Amino acid sequence: MPLNLPNCLTVTRIVVIFVSLALASFGKVPAGVTPAAGDFPMVMRYIAYALAILAGITDHIDGFLARKWNQITEFGALMDPLADKIFVTAAMVILVDYQLLPAWIAAVVISREFLVTGLRLVAIRQGRVISADRWGKLKTVTQMVMLLFAGLIWIDILPMAKQLGGVLSVALVWRVLLGCVVVLTVGSGCGYFYKNRDLVSGVGM
Repeated sequence: MPLNLPNCLTVTRIVVIFVSLALASFGKVPAGVTPAAGDFPMVMRYIAYALAILAGITDHIDGFLARKWNQITEFGALMDPLADKIFVTAAMVILVDYQLLPAWIAAVVISREFLVTGLRLVAIRQGRVISADRWGKLKTVTQMVMLLFAGLIWIDILPMAKQLGGVLSVALVWRVLLGCVVVLTVGSGCGYFYKNRDLVSGVGM
């Protein structure tokens, strides 16, 4: 592995993700109980959430530095998107474990990520590169907004019963975000397969 800063940040991001996941496991309390701000479980949630945000920030930094310093490597090209998949999967596992997210939505999101990754690998074998389109990018942004919002609910900054501006409730915004994530996840995934249907049908192989 070339020891440049972007690659080191990518590896660090993966480690931070697993540390965040481990700390999140210490934040569990019995059903119906909300820990106070200074209680051990809530402190673990704060740290885990902060680490998750840090991991998300490094996702943008490593790619930016790799391009700016012309340090794009095969290792980075492989591990950077893999780290993204690990991040999304870990976040979904936490949300399902804390019953903030239906398991079927997590299954849809994770399945889509690996299906599109598989399609990209097939494309690479044919000498093609499948870049993220605008719908794929919008899907990613929506997922990140959803995860940030979920984190605020998880650390009890936004209780589900809270009103936002006296009009919208946190619960309503959460359901809308989930709906957008599902639609964009499925829609963008189907779009990738439709535009590259020759890879699936075997035409040109």
